[in-house]
Amino acid sequence: MGCPRRTSGWIDNVSHYLATPSSERYSPLMHTVAVLALDDTIAFDLATPIEIFGRTRLANGEPAYEVLVAGPSATATAGPLSLGVPHGLDALRKADTIVLPGRNDPLAPVSADVIRALREAHSRGTRIASICVGAFTLAATGLLDGLRATTHWQASEGLRRAHPQVQVDADVLYVDNGQVLTSAGATAGIDLCLHLVARDFGAAVARSASRAAVAPITREGGQAQYIENRLERNDGWSLAPTLAWIEANLDRQLTLAEIARHALLSPRTLSRRFRDETGITPIEYVIRARIGVAQSLLETTGHSVDHIARASGFGTAANLRGKFAAALGTTPAAYRKVFRN
Repeated sequence: MGCPRRTSGWIDNVSHYLATPSSERYSPLMHTVAVLALDDTIAFDLATPIEIFGRTRLANGEPAYEVLVAGPSATATAGPLSLGVPHGLDALRKADTIVLPGRNDPLAPVSADVIRALREAHSRGTRIASICVGAFTLAATGLLDGLRATTHWQASEGLRRAHPQVQVDADVLYVDNGQVLTSAGATAGIDLCLHLVARDFGAAVARSASRAAVAPITREGGQAQYIENRLERNDGWSLAPTLAWIEANLDRQLTLAEIARHALLSPRTLSRRFRDETGITPIEYVIRARIGVAQSLLETTGHSVDHIARASGFGTAANLRGKFAAALGTTPAAYRKVFRN
């Protein structure tokens, strides 16, 4: 299936995280992720969590995750590939998170052993996330019944028909229900994985992971699936230099006219191309980039909110608090309390 573009999807559920009792939050220690390898799995979906979590490092350089590939058999197929599966289903018992990749035939039966192992994991409090049509595997367990979920937009009607108790939302990149998460097609799985990194270890580690994956983190999980990834246009014009310039000049009072001058476009043309290629306006991009700077400073420094407001380009603490609350559903102080390194 074709793929929607990847987006940020990081920390848009901070308010949910902050509302979770501290005893139920994921510990900032080595976190074990088990990736379920079933026959006829989609290779990209399988590789995404292995690469994102496997390459994520903490500030001290230590790995943040242990990644296991597990399944009901010692081998599995992934299109033309034949894969060795080093761990059996018993490995799910030690996992903090289980990721379910899609399969080329999403309606293929899920074995009773797999369903039982996933239900038992859920009952232990293990977090379970699906990528693309992996939502069909998750839905087969009954764990999505009554919950909002997403999948690749082309498979959404099939998911509705096969599992009518699931509230299918085909218009978003991922859905975070706390313990159970689903994502849309292919590269939206990158967004979901980065979102989980941010939930586990904070925005600074998520940004580092996104750089390792060469994946921009600029849009929310609720953005539509249908935007093409076109940072490089057919006419040779690229948005990438303008994005880099914005991020290097966040301490300035950036206006649409100024950004357009840098891009050598009229404000109207810039706005159109920006929305076509990122799904948001240039000024919305500026705000999100500034929030990212503020998050990093809150996590890694003891600077006052006033100082961080100036350093991130918001100017005043009141402006920072307002934008922060609108984007993340929490205050800078509460965010720092949770994510300060």
